[in-house]
Amino acid sequence: MLAYIIRRVFQSVLVLLVVGLVAFAMFRFVGDPVDNMLGQERTQADIERLREQLGLDQPFIVQYWRFLEQAAQGNFGLSYRQGRPVAEILIERLPATLELAFVSGLLALFGGIALGIFTAIRRRGVSANVIMTVSLIGVSLPTFLIGILLIYVFSVELGWLPSFGRGEVTRIGGWTTGFLTESGLKALILPAITLGLYQMTLIMRLVRTEMLEVLRMDYIRFARARGIREKSINFRHALKNTLVPVITITGLQLGSIIAFAIITETVFQWPGVGLLFINAIQFVDIPVMAAYLMMISVMFVGINLIVDMLYFAIDPRLRVDRTAGGH
Repeated sequence: MLAYIIRRVFQSVLVLLVVGLVAFAMFRFVGDPVDNMLGQERTQADIERLREQLGLDQPFIVQYWRFLEQAAQGNFGLSYRQGRPVAEILIERLPATLELAFVSGLLALFGGIALGIFTAIRRRGVSANVIMTVSLIGVSLPTFLIGILLIYVFSVELGWLPSFGRGEVTRIGGWTTGFLTESGLKALILPAITLGLYQMTLIMRLVRTEMLEVLRMDYIRFARARGIREKSINFRHALKNTLVPVITITGLQLGSIIAFAIITETVFQWPGVGLLFINAIQFVDIPVMAAYLMMISVMFVGINLIVDMLYFAIDPRLRVDRTAGGH
């Protein structure tokens, strides 16, 4: 077990380094931040002086190494646009993104599992067929279009929910939350549905497929022959074995919620790190872009590492296989 954990941690660190290198290399093609920071009256001497101050005159590998050294200390430099520490800006924006991802993740996880179980158990029912048909919308439509449709229906036509912003927030120490205000909760509904709908439909379809496969297994037939109640068979025997392969895919989907929140935040003008990244691209704010991508990479890799550990702990076959392989 310990050797497996060490190996997975090492692989995760290697992935982060590669992702950081690729992202840092791509920034060279976004544009030159000096063009946005200096006015029309700039001279060549002004350009060279600013590039030297920002360290842009150094070779690429030197810039990347300095970024890694500072990032390891929690220092991501100064924003070219705001002139403030990038870490401070991210801390201000991060609560909004994490709250949105948390609510969307709960919706995707519990909604997807519940609907997957229901459509598997009642697979020949009218309601299950309706749910499966409607779920095609969540899989087929792009996220931004779902958000626009929700805004049109619930904000423009019905006027029930706000179409942009985070609403009123409450500060608790260094954390801002919208969970404690009515406007904050209302503002969270549409973005959370938009962000979580795609993942929820994927999880639902996966759970349904796995559940139907498990229900056809021999031990389920034997359980029915022994007279065990159908409810006990579905939730104590079938569901437990269904969730083992679902864990990996679910972890990937929950990780992608954080990574793809950028689209939802742009549509709803949600003041999170995703919208910050879009604004940074427009201004070629390289420190903000690099810090955002590294932060998202750490979260994504961390979630997948936790999922791997849970998968290893839940599925005894992996432990047996690795023990046998060691001998």
